[in-house]
Amino acid sequence: MSSHKRIVVIGAGYGGVHAAKLLSKKFKNDSTVEITLIDKKTYHTLLTDLHEVAGSRIEPDSVRVYLHKIFANKKVKVITDEVEKIDYERQSVIGKDGEYNYDYLILGIGSEPCDFGISGVFEYGFTVGSLEAAIKTKEHIEEMFRKASVESNAEKKRKMLTFVVAGAGFTGIETAGELMEWTKSLCDKYHLDRNDVKIMVVEALNTILPNLNARLAAKTQKFLNRKGVEVLTNAPIVEVAKDYIVLKDGRKIETKTLIWTCGVQGNKCVENFGLELGRRCRVQTNEYMQAVGKENIYVIGDLAYYELEGKPIPQVVETALQSAETAVHNIVADIKGEEKKPFKPRYHGFMVSIGSRYAVAELMGVSLTGFLAMAMKHLVNMHYLFGVAGVDAVLSYIYHEFFEVKSNRSILGGHIAAHIPIFWLVLLRIYVGALWLIEGINKIQQGWLDPSKIFIITTSDVSGATAKAGEAATAAQALQPLLKEPPAFYKWFMDTFVAPHAFLFQAMVVLAEVAIGLALIAGLFTALASAGSIFLALNFILSAMADKSILWYIFSAIALMGGAGRAFGLDYYVIPWIKNWWKKTSFARRTYLYVS
Repeated sequence: MSSHKRIVVIGAGYGGVHAAKLLSKKFKNDSTVEITLIDKKTYHTLLTDLHEVAGSRIEPDSVRVYLHKIFANKKVKVITDEVEKIDYERQSVIGKDGEYNYDYLILGIGSEPCDFGISGVFEYGFTVGSLEAAIKTKEHIEEMFRKASVESNAEKKRKMLTFVVAGAGFTGIETAGELMEWTKSLCDKYHLDRNDVKIMVVEALNTILPNLNARLAAKTQKFLNRKGVEVLTNAPIVEVAKDYIVLKDGRKIETKTLIWTCGVQGNKCVENFGLELGRRCRVQTNEYMQAVGKENIYVIGDLAYYELEGKPIPQVVETALQSAETAVHNIVADIKGEEKKPFKPRYHGFMVSIGSRYAVAELMGVSLTGFLAMAMKHLVNMHYLFGVAGVDAVLSYIYHEFFEVKSNRSILGGHIAAHIPIFWLVLLRIYVGALWLIEGINKIQQGWLDPSKIFIITTSDVSGATAKAGEAATAAQALQPLLKEPPAFYKWFMDTFVAPHAFLFQAMVVLAEVAIGLALIAGLFTALASAGSIFLALNFILSAMADKSILWYIFSAIALMGGAGRAFGLDYYVIPWIKNWWKKTSFARRTYLYVS
């Protein structure tokens, strides 16, 4: 067998991306191993956030993490292609645009909605199983409100404004929560009465959220009912038509919108692969996540069918990540002649958001509700994104979930989402800059750049270490300082580091004031200049030479740090150029230390 190993991962879902990253790390310095990731899309989709797209809380681009970012400067070749079949004899993956040879193959092509043989589900219903489906659902919902706003026939209008979510699992409840919240904005936009809108959750089982404990399920149902959402349990759907659905007990619900979230099955394209299948089109695996009968083919995530204690492993994100870890470990073990390990999942819990401000969670046996549960959900999402694409992905998430929100739909409401034109800060920026520049010039005229004149060191009563700078600091001699005397640590710092090099530090203070002033006036590196302004002001306070007026510099600088140089300042031109240059460096791409 050749010493050169080719590992191909099909699918850029949660499991596929995790597997490719782990392989890249394991074989980082091994030139004999080649890693390829194939997906028909150029991005990784955050599937667990698709209900937010369907409910118009976030924009579609918020759930895309582009593969070129994830694998920049990584030992992974990313190929955009759609796999059609696998030739096991030649060990070749055949796509629409090419063939890709492998020694080891990881299948992570995910799942798709399952209709359980119920007629009309996919013909007349909507789903949130993919980004395209979520966008289609979102557009249809708004179209129903638009049409209802001009519909004079009461019966037709009622059908348009009746929305049925089929399935009360995680996806169904989260979708209903988003729709519940979005309804208010849509009613305001199209001048409709909220009481005319009917949202229903229809579940075949006798409870909602069966994977959570009964207490959390009951709290969730109570919350939905309080918000006007009707929940039907023990109500299997047996037929879906264009204008209605039929329940098993014969009840007929007239609606133009059925959102189907009743479960998933393995991606049906796997039927072309000739592998042994388990239930719902999932590939049967052994305990090592190998496809049955194919020792060099591993199956991960939603596509894998393996039973533990008589139950199939759940199709959740933790399964995808942990099955990927098992598959990667066993491929590495096979290449190195080490022992394989079986799949032993460790589930930490589940979190379900119901709108943007309320959630329930069960984490390692601890139940959470409300703000804490929602905060934990955001933290888990950010933790995952940091592992996938670093700081940039986390900041993007924070931006979309907290700053760029619609109708105050955030755990923090609209308190940090208000947009204020930065040109209102231009005059403040120039004024603060002028104050610093004038103060620096005054010090130069007083001789602060003359080595024979030392102003920064005063009496020995304060260990010969008192700073004297800034307009507020100078005036503070005649006013009540914020501190009666410098803190002990500051005295020690001045004695140890400043006093032996008094002129150097004195010159640094003057030059810093001039530089900060010029930078703020020009709007160049405004954030750094503002940070410098805060630093100098804090030093003046610690020196016990500044009264409360110095605080004005600090709070003004905080306001200016929010991009004040982007309006009528050089930052408008310089910062985008620097960001583009930095993103192209191999260090930034390798470490994800950049902001889009």
